[in-house]
Amino acid sequence: MRVIRAFHFSNTLLVGAALLLAILPACSVNVKKESSGEEKQVDIKTPIGGIHVSKGADVADTGLIVYPGARLKEKDSDHDTSANVDISSFGFGLKVVALEYQSDDAPEKVTAFYQDQLKTYGSVLMCRTSGLDVDTDAKKSGSDSHALACGHESGDSVELKVGTKENQHIVAVQRDGKGSKFTLVYVRTHGKDADI
Repeated sequence: MRVIRAFHFSNTLLVGAALLLAILPACSVNVKKESSGEEKQVDIKTPIGGIHVSKGADVADTGLIVYPGARLKEKDSDHDTSANVDISSFGFGLKVVALEYQSDDAPEKVTAFYQDQLKTYGSVLMCRTSGLDVDTDAKKSGSDSHALACGHESGDSVELKVGTKENQHIVAVQRDGKGSKFTLVYVRTHGKDADI
């Protein structure tokens, strides 16, 4: 399950975005690097808004706790296992925090644990997916409803959702050998129709 794929760092993309925004007047770009030379955090500020992207997501920002005994999934050559993205401008904002973990416990145990955790935020919706399904666009579903809904309802992952399209907590759980892997996600949007 590569649900962090949408949030992983691409050096080319970050450099391209930084160069594009660097030519804007009154723009500042701040890049912090790891000891290996890879970008760890990028902050871009312009007169019309800002972008913050970092690898160092904090699980507390998801509003959930880590399943007992779980470990942060190790980064592979193409994908990071945590991301914190914050985009803000006049009239629009997007915050996404995502962390991917592994556990030796079966997916059913992890799912039951997070069903209980998510009840704090309201009624929990359980979906079957083949990957992370973050729905923030009411127009896409043909409705003006801000209620969360399941997507295609097929796949080998269980996805637990709670909240609204503008403020949602998601836990995606999938079997991984004898154990499981799971992703904790928090998504918050604001702006015109909360579209991304």
